[in-house]
Amino acid sequence: MTADEASAVVDAVVDELVEIQRGMSALHARRAVVLARAVELTRAQDDVPEPSEVRDIPLRSMAAQIGAALRIPDRTVERDLSDAIVLTGRFPATHAALTAGAISHAHAKVIVAAGLPIEDGDARAVFEVAVLEVARRETPGRLKPAARVLAARHPVSLAERHAAAATRRSVWVRDLEDGMAELIATLPAHLAHGIRDRVDQYARRVIDTRRAGDTTGGVAGDARNAAASERADDSAGELGEPGELGEPGDLGDLGELGEAGPAAGGTLFQEPAVRDGRGIDEVRADVFADLLLTGHATPGVSNASTPEAEAIVAHVQVTIPALAVLGADTTPAELTGHAPIDTATAVRLAATAPGWDRVLTHPVTGAVLAVDRYRPSDQLKRTLRVRDEHCRFPGCRIPVRRCDIDHTTAREHDGPTEVTNLAHLCRRHHTLKHHSAWRVRQTPDGVLHWTSPTGRRYPDRPARALVFAPDDDGGRTAAAPF
Repeated sequence: MTADEASAVVDAVVDELVEIQRGMSALHARRAVVLARAVELTRAQDDVPEPSEVRDIPLRSMAAQIGAALRIPDRTVERDLSDAIVLTGRFPATHAALTAGAISHAHAKVIVAAGLPIEDGDARAVFEVAVLEVARRETPGRLKPAARVLAARHPVSLAERHAAAATRRSVWVRDLEDGMAELIATLPAHLAHGIRDRVDQYARRVIDTRRAGDTTGGVAGDARNAAASERADDSAGELGEPGELGEPGDLGDLGELGEAGPAAGGTLFQEPAVRDGRGIDEVRADVFADLLLTGHATPGVSNASTPEAEAIVAHVQVTIPALAVLGADTTPAELTGHAPIDTATAVRLAATAPGWDRVLTHPVTGAVLAVDRYRPSDQLKRTLRVRDEHCRFPGCRIPVRRCDIDHTTAREHDGPTEVTNLAHLCRRHHTLKHHSAWRVRQTPDGVLHWTSPTGRRYPDRPARALVFAPDDDGGRTAAAPF
């Protein structure tokens, strides 16, 4: 192949990708139109009087029908419905550019986010014209700062924009690999930087106290402490000088921080009697966890006032194979509904738990058959909690501790209070079940068969029944291919 022929092939590939991108943009624009039409259909039905949780049932039902059909959470669909109304109604020029394939869906999201605070329709139209000129020649990443600058030229005060942005503050968790997770908070900037600065002050004191006590020992310990201190100093420029927000007042006896052993303890995620070789980022993370879970940043004070198990018990469900507890199996434990965790951590939590649930499962399907324990409690609730793990509406992941236990066939219709007629539903879907045309029935294996108002059917299987698949000799094997 000659150089000219190779160049022609590359040009053809690029041209085809450009056409595909234009087609995808047009599809996004079409999707927004259809979603907006769905919202209009619900508004025609929205004549139900108070209370408000019932008044928006048509919109919830529409989102649930779309989500079940597309296999995405209905809360995500509701956000998409809202975004579609905003895009098609308040940013018509942006929607037209998306339809024509002149910009991508990512460009459109940047434009809407920047221009949404502009309440005046004429000012917003002027903003659209200016920002679309940039969008046609720049990537979404480069467009974002330019869009913010252009939006700032219009008569919306910083105070108004901040007030609107503050309504989107939140805290959420994203699971990672290897038993780790990210805890992410969206806060006003001064609070976020203030929290980071305070954590850094505590962490720097831990590092400085450790250096003074030389608890890591030898030249290697000196090197680690010096390196950690230097990293702390390097990062201080990003945070301002220590003490800028006020000196921490509840550190207690800083001498405890350099000691090892049960008297001084360790942070929630550090075993006692282990030489402290943590870097500055590890110390910051440990201080952050101690402050949130115990109210103290000092390991000694934290452990004396709130043991690890008391800091997190009753809000996590850990499943541990019985043989793993005895040390005869290496199968990892599971932080239910999230990810595997190491067996040592799970056993340590189990050792201080107020009670254990013994889960009896079907040897072939893995379905939960029964749950028992020595301490008296409501066995039926425990069985449902282990079986369901989360809300049983298709696609919903709200954990059972935030759900209601619902009679599939209502009590007033002679529905029995037994495991085959009960399931966990979050308040949103519990309300939807009783105030919309959605219908559900439950089979003896715990599967909920949902029927949408238009007759579409969606089975929801218990989480435990999804975990195991039978092998050739009838035993249980690894995860089923789903």
